[in-house]
Amino acid sequence: MNRDQLIRKIFPDIPTAYTQRDTMLYALGVGACADPLDAAALRFVFEKDLQALPSMSCVLAHPGSWVTAPELEINWVKLLHAEQHFQLFKPLPSEGKVTGKFRVRGVVDKGIESGALLSFEKTLHDAEGDVLGTVHSTYFLRADGGCGSWGEPPAALPLVPSSEPSGCIEAATLPIAALVYRLSGDYNPLHADPAVARKAGFDKPILQGLCAYGVVCQSLIRGLCDFDASRLRAMGARFTKPVYPGETLRTEWWTGPEGQVQFRCWSVERALLVLDRGVATILPA
Repeated sequence: MNRDQLIRKIFPDIPTAYTQRDTMLYALGVGACADPLDAAALRFVFEKDLQALPSMSCVLAHPGSWVTAPELEINWVKLLHAEQHFQLFKPLPSEGKVTGKFRVRGVVDKGIESGALLSFEKTLHDAEGDVLGTVHSTYFLRADGGCGSWGEPPAALPLVPSSEPSGCIEAATLPIAALVYRLSGDYNPLHADPAVARKAGFDKPILQGLCAYGVVCQSLIRGLCDFDASRLRAMGARFTKPVYPGETLRTEWWTGPEGQVQFRCWSVERALLVLDRGVATILPA
């Protein structure tokens, strides 16, 4: 990786308009209304009293595959999405216009043999220019260690408690979940083309990490927010294992003081931890 080029990189602002159709399509992609007769869940996929899932902030005004720029010299083939975090300062509207502003927040060099962590930040501004929220992505650059650390990356996510969870909820994903979710903007063929998935070392296409993240988001809203999406204002997690479409995701959580929640998520069928070190902030009803 050319760290100096990365530090100097300037990202253009990206204005984005989204409609209620986009909001409903995103919610369907993360399985927000598995039961179409569930009136509470219907509010995420039906225009009457429509609510936007807060995790949709992660896909709005997306900057595209900027890490593949030749001047950055990043071995992007070996890049993994390591962590994701968003914080909203007010509820995400069900439709509207937003502008994304971007910066590289920092690099943690773990050594030539161990790779590097790259922290990337998006700030979302609403149509009035006010800050709607921030989105942080951490990428594990497996082949770019030895580049040198720089900047101020976010603090490490905390370990979940060793005690029994306060509660849990299961959400089944559809076999076509990755194909639906990709219509919200992630067209990586790894999630659609079996031949590409096999070349990457998988038996079949895997679910997008941010799709699994969205499944967990709507599970927390179901389990802890009484289906009121406006109460979930922040959420972060570490991706630990890939998820396959059709698997059941079990989200376990520990509730703390002042609306602080910690969580993790398992693939039920494979008994594998797929998201860990989760943190969330939930406002009181």
